[in-house]
Amino acid sequence: MEKLLTAFDRNGFSLKNHLVMAPMTRSRALDNIPNDLMAKYYGQRSGAGLIITEGTAPMEDGLGYPRIPGIYSDKQVQGWKKVTDAVHQGGSKIFLQLMHTGRIAHQDNIPKGGRILAPSAIRAEGQMFTDTKGLQDYPEPNVLTVKDIMRTTEGFVRAAENAIKAGFDGVEIHGAHGYLMEQFLNPHTNKRQDGYGGTLENRARFVVDTVQAVSQAIGKDKVGIRLSPYGTVNDQPLYDPEQVERTYSYLAGRFDDAGILYIHLSTNPQAPDPMFWAIRKLFKGIIIQCNGLTPETAGQALEGFADLAAFARSWLANPDLNRRIKMGAELNAPKPDFFYTPGAKGYTDYPTLNQVP
Repeated sequence: MEKLLTAFDRNGFSLKNHLVMAPMTRSRALDNIPNDLMAKYYGQRSGAGLIITEGTAPMEDGLGYPRIPGIYSDKQVQGWKKVTDAVHQGGSKIFLQLMHTGRIAHQDNIPKGGRILAPSAIRAEGQMFTDTKGLQDYPEPNVLTVKDIMRTTEGFVRAAENAIKAGFDGVEIHGAHGYLMEQFLNPHTNKRQDGYGGTLENRARFVVDTVQAVSQAIGKDKVGIRLSPYGTVNDQPLYDPEQVERTYSYLAGRFDDAGILYIHLSTNPQAPDPMFWAIRKLFKGIIIQCNGLTPETAGQALEGFADLAAFARSWLANPDLNRRIKMGAELNAPKPDFFYTPGAKGYTDYPTLNQVP
């Protein structure tokens, strides 16, 4: 566990410790513009060596959820500058997570005239919350044309360039948790018959092409990607384990060829350890492990295939998580009722150790 708090330096990327704050949707960006409250939230948590922001839309049709931020307008860039300044003042680095939600969206959460887009016209099971009508069934998405796919890759590139303008140290491309990129990877949500469907290489094409394009635009040392092998979040049905392992081994090799900075793995009990070790063998960059770690198990993870350990809800509820780990102090419990509500409650009001009576 002591290793968590020691400085990290690999491949020219240095952090003050081995602790990562994982991306978490918080829905505080009114009008999809980052604001002072968000700057305070992230600044409070600059005890992490690396902060990865909440999923941020690279373009309007990627918004999906209510009140999530974007990075496609000048106002959004200016709003994010407040966040990056606050985090850098705390001595941490910060990456912007670029997230296109694809079919996990609702029309009421995107600008008028926007389209819900996905690899295939397969409606997700479940519902999406909207500020206008409450919970609504997911709609059937529109199929991305090849032109749409090219436009989306270009949108990721422009968003990455805007992130650098906003002062971010890099970007993380969200290729996990049932959003657009994983919708391409999963054969249950990708029924295409063109060059973006069918074989695993075709299903991976959009992901690989976008990662390469972003790397060329801002530098491969400023790019990471999040993956969730065997993940079932957002109606992603499991598929043949052999094909899963072949898909993610293929991706690891392609990302190693591209020379990107890191792969961020969201692990789950259904994913066999040998697959993660296969990714470790194929990818020479940094690997971040996330999902369900405690300070004790995170220390063990750093003795395994991971280089850095990411925490989500522990950072959400404990702005001073690094200090609590150092002192062996009790952790605050999260307040789920306020995970996605507007305002400071359950966001910036969690007490630090020096505030506890």
